[in-house]
Amino acid sequence: MNQTLATIVYIVVGLAIIGALIPVFLKARKSGANYTGPRDANDPAAGASASGTLVEDRPAAPGVTSAPSPSAPADTAAVEEAAELRAAEAEVAPALETPQPVEGRLVRLRSRLAKSNNALGKGLLALLSRDTIDESVWEEVEETLLLADIGTAPTMELVDILRERVKVLGTRDPEHVRALLREELIKLVDPTMDRSLNISRHEDRPAILMVVGVNGVGKTTTVGKLARVLVAEDKDVLLGAADTFRAAAAEQLATWGARVGVPTVKSDVDGADPASVAFEAVKAGIEQEVDVVMIDTAGRLQNKVGLMDELGKVKRVIEKQGTVDEILLVLDATTGQNGLTQAKVFAEVVNITGIVLTKLDGTAKGGIVVAIQKALGVPVKLVGLGEGADDLAPFDAENFVDALLN
Repeated sequence: MNQTLATIVYIVVGLAIIGALIPVFLKARKSGANYTGPRDANDPAAGASASGTLVEDRPAAPGVTSAPSPSAPADTAAVEEAAELRAAEAEVAPALETPQPVEGRLVRLRSRLAKSNNALGKGLLALLSRDTIDESVWEEVEETLLLADIGTAPTMELVDILRERVKVLGTRDPEHVRALLREELIKLVDPTMDRSLNISRHEDRPAILMVVGVNGVGKTTTVGKLARVLVAEDKDVLLGAADTFRAAAAEQLATWGARVGVPTVKSDVDGADPASVAFEAVKAGIEQEVDVVMIDTAGRLQNKVGLMDELGKVKRVIEKQGTVDEILLVLDATTGQNGLTQAKVFAEVVNITGIVLTKLDGTAKGGIVVAIQKALGVPVKLVGLGEGADDLAPFDAENFVDALLN
């Protein structure tokens, strides 16, 4: 009897333990349904190439969720939990920004330039509208042009033309003088120069664009802003973070790209070979069949021979996969004639195809546009007039002059 009673007790206790373990087992199975195990850091699927170059994935579009896994439990609680998880992920995922169209940028930038950078136009109009224009007035005109960084040779050329035309015109009417100034300044800025960017995709590869310049002129920011311009024009873009000397440069560039859904190729090794990173970026662009690959390079002083030679090396390594279609030199408009010196040195190392002028707002230095173009025969293609994400726009000679003359 006692043995039978003990057996019954054991059975009851056993059933109680099994009953208690069943929910734990089901919960463990549920939480581990989609677990695939730790990812090997060397697994190519983890996003790392053999050279240690990382590709930042494009961020998922907001509101887009993946389909539930076939192995997911079908009970109501599991479905509700999965739905809550997807909703939480959608809230965390950053919304992609929509860059402003180029046309809107031009209108806003022209307005801003007219308000802040019209000292040159106002000064010339005031001088040429005087009742008497004698030699002292022409000296003031020369001084105004030189202070605006137009350069000595262009200044003398413009003054000689203005002298002759004002003499023939024989009037001091402000509207006539404004029309005269507009015509001659537009000629000086030269609307005939080709200011289009060479960013058309080739049959078998993307267009390749490099951005170069000295320290502190805003190259990385310019690359990020230019990516927004291209995205606004429906271009598929990939960025290459070849500035491997400045610790925050790659992350800064990746952040710019992520805001508009553009991936970035960067190195996971501090001080990595910039030419290698540039090569990997172009390679990734070819494999992904993008339209444009943009390479951000490290800032370098124009008098440092080793650094300038390295820039030439980056270009040569890139061209093992395809010709560089566009090399943009970023210059700070406030540096004046020093910017012209920089431009000449960079042009000797790499074939500069265009100029990007940053910080053109708030100064009277707009004449540097003329000086650089005259010295290098290279057009100013883009201008930046502010800190905003969309404060970069194609340069237009007539809009620029009209803004100067307000």
